[in-house]
Amino acid sequence: MIRSIVRGIGSALPRRIMKNADFEGMVETSDEWIVQRTGIRQRHIAADDETTASLGEAAARAALADAGLTPDDIDLIVLATSTPNNTFPATAVEIQQRLGMRHGFAFDMQAVCSGFVYAVTTADLYIRGGLAKRVLVIGSETFSRILDWNDRSTCVLFGDGAGALVIEAGEGDGTTADRGILASSLRSDGTHKEKLFVDGGPSTTGKVGVLRMEGREVFKHAVGMITDVIVATFSQAGISADDIDWFVPHQANKRIIDASAKKLGIAEEKVVVTVDLHGNTSAASVPLALSVAVADGRIKKGDLVLLEAMGGGFTWGAVILRW
Repeated sequence: MIRSIVRGIGSALPRRIMKNADFEGMVETSDEWIVQRTGIRQRHIAADDETTASLGEAAARAALADAGLTPDDIDLIVLATSTPNNTFPATAVEIQQRLGMRHGFAFDMQAVCSGFVYAVTTADLYIRGGLAKRVLVIGSETFSRILDWNDRSTCVLFGDGAGALVIEAGEGDGTTADRGILASSLRSDGTHKEKLFVDGGPSTTGKVGVLRMEGREVFKHAVGMITDVIVATFSQAGISADDIDWFVPHQANKRIIDASAKKLGIAEEKVVVTVDLHGNTSAASVPLALSVAVADGRIKKGDLVLLEAMGGGFTWGAVILRW
């Protein structure tokens, strides 16, 4: 059977690093307060010349180099983002242009922090459906552009960055020993919209708006939703938490990550945590964390990896793949 196999990985981060202490003269907060409640110590903030498209291009080029491929080898670009360069066209098309691609097709996917998990699942479906052989899946965000920098409950949480995978068609026997994507589950529930949203848009205010969040409500729902969808994905793949080599969750809050891993019975040493380095980078969160764990040698070929994310909407989902 056809399997969607990861061929390369790359990432890109803005030049500027903003430490927790940098907020102390802006809002009523402290490094201790931020670390205790979130686990975040720093985040990267995009400069004026750094955009979702430029960061996405850089991550894509790094993933192509890691795969030993060129843009000519790619059939499709799926970009997960909630912070596009323009309302339209899709920022994926701009990245396509930046890469020099004049073939194939490209589109954006909007599922907020779950975007990359949604995009990986979508790429898998295009590959298994025979519509693409190689796909660039990118998560790129500049959330600093949609923050209220006077709101201490949100401005300290988010950062900018991008991560990318090259996924290509391969063959497998249809067992969990196969390399590639083995199972995925996606969910959404629009009744929770008001708990995490941006208060603007072309069809409502005609303005971009800024991020608004009911933090306690998000936390209250997060662990249950995350673990439920992961258990469903385990069932689909025919595996258990004990079989997982690495858990790469969305990097929103260290307490959510810890509580989810504990509820699932995944050992702490199997959990990849980068929220302290990047903050919450929304759709870029999972590929950035993946990139760190691959670069430092933790994730190796043949490892069974669990990806998970939850975002505004609410949206949430999980993917199990063998590296």
